[in-house]
Amino acid sequence: MLLKLTLNSLYARLLTVGMTVFAISLSLMLYMSVEKLRTSAYTSFTDTISQTDLIVGARTSSVQLLLYSVFRIGNATNNITWESYEDVIDRKEVAWSVPISLGDSHKGFRVMGTNNEFFKRYKFRGGQSIELEKGNNLDDLYDVIIGAGVAEKLNYSVETPLIVSHGLQSFSDHDDQPFRVSGILAKTGTPVDNTVIVSLEAIEAIHVDWSTGAKIPGQLTPVEEIRQMDLSPKNITAALIGVNSKLQIFQLQRWINEYPEESLSSILPGVALQELWRIVGVVENLLLGISVTVIFTTLIGMTAIIFSSLNERRREMAIWRAMGASPKVVIGLLMLEAFIISVMSIIVSTVMLFLTLYVLQPWIDNTYGILVNIETLAVKDIYIFMLFILSASLVSLIPAIRAYWFSINDGMTIKI
Repeated sequence: MLLKLTLNSLYARLLTVGMTVFAISLSLMLYMSVEKLRTSAYTSFTDTISQTDLIVGARTSSVQLLLYSVFRIGNATNNITWESYEDVIDRKEVAWSVPISLGDSHKGFRVMGTNNEFFKRYKFRGGQSIELEKGNNLDDLYDVIIGAGVAEKLNYSVETPLIVSHGLQSFSDHDDQPFRVSGILAKTGTPVDNTVIVSLEAIEAIHVDWSTGAKIPGQLTPVEEIRQMDLSPKNITAALIGVNSKLQIFQLQRWINEYPEESLSSILPGVALQELWRIVGVVENLLLGISVTVIFTTLIGMTAIIFSSLNERRREMAIWRAMGASPKVVIGLLMLEAFIISVMSIIVSTVMLFLTLYVLQPWIDNTYGILVNIETLAVKDIYIFMLFILSASLVSLIPAIRAYWFSINDGMTIKI
């Protein structure tokens, strides 16, 4: 009987109830959107690099090594010699390696020297490989592969010529050795999108006429002659390392950190990413605070809506009391209404959220590099919804008790 009375009451106020459900649904949708973005941002951040067991560089902190080798932020304290790099990769634990050389730039974008192994070994988002969207790999000495962000912001295409600048904020250009875009990478949502990639030999080539970071006055070696030189790298900035067995990671890491010939550091990318996120994760805490505030505000709004409807329903309550309805019926009626409204709001908000994310997911991924998971609700969301339903039912006790006292005082004399 109570359920039937509740449903009839809600139906009689269909417009008001519908607007209430819609308002609460928008609040819940905002909460779920913030939570989805918060967790997706964390996942995308920690998945910037995956399936790489160690990153090796000159002796420095783990965060700094991660920043310049993966995120292209900042500079290395020092380079490591090619001989040291070869000693590392000659270890029996090493399955593969990718050398990286940094230091130059092009119109504000970092230039990275590496080899074609980089395109095979660099993984992101749990094992995805970077792919060429257009063009070819690094086949010629002066070939360049650019990330999707570089191509978009500079409006570059395959065969576009470009000049590499010396250093990050330098007015010196390697204009005597122009490059051409041989390929453009597909969007990854990682720092690779904003990277200009050349070969290690190209890095050596553009510095043939340079010494101690400056161009040698009056010296200009012809490109044809440079092509005939031995351009084997003398040093690199860092290296990505994969091991044969996960059980060998710490053994190899300890050997590298204790390498006697040169001061080296080796870090676990996952651990360094967690450490870096704790530093920059203040935004996550802010979003978490917003989520809690949204839920709290929604409960207050729901209580206010029930309160505002009481004046319109005082005669209804008085009639129920006159017909012998007990306090439990009056209070239970309003609590059941709150329960039904909260459940309907959750269903509507979930449908609205997934429809919205289905439309906006490609744009969010392409614009911000955040892959939002729209497959299922997280277990945490289900717990939050259950807690919200319980809280809504308990919060409705306040207007329910007030409605009961109204019904006693008003009796059948309430004016409408």
